[in-house]
Amino acid sequence: MLSDDELIDKCIQSNDRQAQKELYNRYSAVMFAICLRYMPTYEDAEDALVTGFTSIFTKLNSFQNKGSFEGWMRRIMVNNAISMLRSNSKYAVTLNEDAMYDLQSPHNTIESGMNAKDIIALIRQLPTGYRSVFNLYAIEGYSYEEIAEMLNINIGTVRSQLFKARKILQDKLTEHDRK
Repeated sequence: MLSDDELIDKCIQSNDRQAQKELYNRYSAVMFAICLRYMPTYEDAEDALVTGFTSIFTKLNSFQNKGSFEGWMRRIMVNNAISMLRSNSKYAVTLNEDAMYDLQSPHNTIESGMNAKDIIALIRQLPTGYRSVFNLYAIEGYSYEEIAEMLNINIGTVRSQLFKARKILQDKLTEHDRK
């Protein structure tokens, strides 16, 4: 089995379709999981995956071996998914500037018997705007400023959307724990 560096070289130097296929097979499951976190439907996530890999293959020569290759691909997938959401009015990020909440979120935690799959399912139920901001902040680790720039919104809106997403998830987890 070829290393990532060898696969990258083969993809760049000779545009080797077999190397591209191997790279896709090696990382498609992880990248698809990322797309599923952002896209509202399974089919949209598949579209985002294909478009994301097209971008990856197009930009492979710009990968400079600074940091992990998987991290570089992840960033492309996230940016691609967000771009798809922004460009499709059907999934336009809901941004209600007037609905600012008190951003002093409680630091209490809920211990739940839910597994990761159930929690991911809850996150997928969030409205598109909330889900996008939550994923970018809590899962991908972007700052408020980076999220605001990526989504072309102000920082106050990022904070509001994140607060609302956390509140909805906290309520759902509390409801689950009561059952």
